[in-house]
Amino acid sequence: MPPVMAMVLRRLIVLPVLLLCSAALVFFLAWVSPYDPAEAYVIAYGPDVSAELRRQYVAVWGLDAPAHEQFFQWLANLLRGDWGQSRLLSGQPVAEVIAARLGPSAMLVGAALLLVLVWGLAAGLLAAAFQGTWVDGLIRLSSYFSVFAPSFWVALLAVYVFSVRWGMLPAGGIADPRSVTGGVQWSHLLLPAVTLALSQHGWFTLYVRNTLLEVLRDDYVRYAEANGVGKARLLLLHALPNALLPFVTLAGTHLPELIGGSILIESIFGWPGLGNLTRQAAMAVDVPLLLGITVIGAAAVVTGNLVADVLYHALDPRIREAR
Repeated sequence: MPPVMAMVLRRLIVLPVLLLCSAALVFFLAWVSPYDPAEAYVIAYGPDVSAELRRQYVAVWGLDAPAHEQFFQWLANLLRGDWGQSRLLSGQPVAEVIAARLGPSAMLVGAALLLVLVWGLAAGLLAAAFQGTWVDGLIRLSSYFSVFAPSFWVALLAVYVFSVRWGMLPAGGIADPRSVTGGVQWSHLLLPAVTLALSQHGWFTLYVRNTLLEVLRDDYVRYAEANGVGKARLLLLHALPNALLPFVTLAGTHLPELIGGSILIESIFGWPGLGNLTRQAAMAVDVPLLLGITVIGAAAVVTGNLVADVLYHALDPRIREAR
C-alpha cells in the first residue's frame, strides 16, 4: 500500500474516536456547567411558564435521566442517523438546522482562508525582499497587531468605520433583505471575511518572511547570487518554492483557529452560519445542537489537516524518496 494511502487509512480509522471524544467533552462541559436547560427555557419564554410546563419540558427532553444515559441515548440515535431535535428551535431536526447553516459558514471560512494565504504570501515575500527597510517594519508591525488585537474589537471597529461612518459596506447579514435573487452577496461577505482573515494573516506573513530569509542564507542560494542571479529571481525561483512546502501544512493547522474565530465574527456581523448558531445554542444550553455542531466542526478540522498532509506529501519529492 502506498504511504499516502496508509496515512489516509490511519486517519480515517482514528476519526470516529476523535469525534466521540470531542462530543463527550462538550457533553461533559454542558452537564457540569451551572446553566440549566430548563431554566434557559423558562427565561426564553418569560415568567408566565408554569412549574407544570417546566416539568413537562424536562420529561419530554429526558433531562431527568442520568447524564451517562442521556449521552449514550444520543450516541445510539446518532448511529441510526438521528441527530436529535433542537431545543432552541422548537424541536427542529438538528441535521436540517446544521445543513441550512453549513453553506454560509463554509463560504465565510473559505473566503477568509483564501485571503490569509494570498495576503500572507504576498506580504511575507514583500517583507523579505525589502528586509530592514520601512516596508519590512510596517509589514511586521501590522502582523504583530493582527496576532495580538482581539478579533471582536477589530470587528466592531470595522463596523463603525466602514458601515457607520463611511457607509461603504453593510454592517451585517448575508444579503440585502430587499433582494429577490437570494444567496450570499459579496458586499455582505467582504467585511466579515476580511475581519476574520485579519486575526490569522500575521502568523502566515511572519512565517513566509522568516522562511524566505532562512532559505536565502543557504549555500546554493549564495552560490547563485555569486554567479550574478538577481534578487528577484532568487526569491521567486529558488527561495519561494522551498518556503511554500511547509506553508501548506501551516494552513491546515490554523484551520481550527479560523473556525473558532468565526463564532465571534458571525455573531457580530449577524452572519447566519454555524458560528452564530453555536453561540445561540450555548446560551440556550441546547445540548443536541451543540453536539451536532461539534461533530461537524471536528470532522472539518481533521479533514482539513488530512488534505494539507496529503498535499505536502504530493508536493515534496524528498518525502516520496525517503519512503
